[in-house]
Formats: sequence, C-alpha cells, structure tokens
Amino acid sequence: MKAYIFYILPIFSGIFMTFQAGINSQLRSSINNPIGAAFLSFLGGTLCLALALLVFRQPFPSVQSLAQVESYKFLGGLLGAMFVTIAIFSAPKIGIANMSVLIITGQLATAILLDHFGWLGFKINPINWAKLGGVLLVVAGAYLVNKK
Repeated sequence: MKAYIFYILPIFSGIFMTFQAGINSQLRSSINNPIGAAFLSFLGGTLCLALALLVFRQPFPSVQSLAQVESYKFLGGLLGAMFVTIAIFSAPKIGIANMSVLIITGQLATAILLDHFGWLGFKINPINWAKLGGVLLVVAGAYLVNKK
C-alpha cells in the first residue's frame, strides 16, 4: 500500500466523524434520549464489526489471551463512548463547526504530548517551536470559529 494513503485516510475519518456527530444528534432528537442515541450508535458499530470479523474470517482472541492484556488497554471503547456522548450533547448547542474545531484543538494538544513523551508506545517525536506554533494557530482558529 502506498504511503500517501495514510495521509488521505485520516481526512476521510474526519469527514466521517463530522457526519457521525450530525447523524447522532438527529438520532437524539428523534428518540429524545442522548444516552440511548449513543448506545444505538455503538450497537450499530458493534454489529458492523461483528459482521466484518465473520466476512474477513478474523479469529476472535481467546479468553486466556484477553486475560493477559493490561486493563487500561480496554479503555478505547469507553473513550469512544464518551466522545460520541459528548458530541451528541454538544453539537446541537454549539454547532458542528464549533464542536469540531474544539475537538481538533484537544486532539492536537494531546497528540504532541503523546509524541513528545512516547506515551502509549508512540515513537518519541519531541515538541519543537514549529509544532507549538501550529498548535497556537489551531487554538487561534478555534477562537475565531467560536467567536460570535
């Protein structure tokens, strides 16, 4: 697979996240239940992944192998549920553009710390003035997008 695909795919991920927030907000309005909307969103995703496991014949790990995994490594689903629920609550109140730019600000600030310290197994990639400048520009952009 060509390396450029790894630069293009995240753009689609961002597009999908933006549509997901809008669709989940609409689901919330339809059922008048934000937690229920988040649950139904994850249920749909879980069913899709279960089907993918079957179609691509991916073996599910054994209970013994799962028991060997450090417990913090299972927090991804919890963090995803928190993300979706927060988006369902926030998007209708502040708008999708405001919410998205604030998410990106939080992501970028956290990402440069993870890279700088090599946390969670990432390759160490130290913070420099250019990265800090980029983060400050994103923060300024978040301010401008959120400015009334």
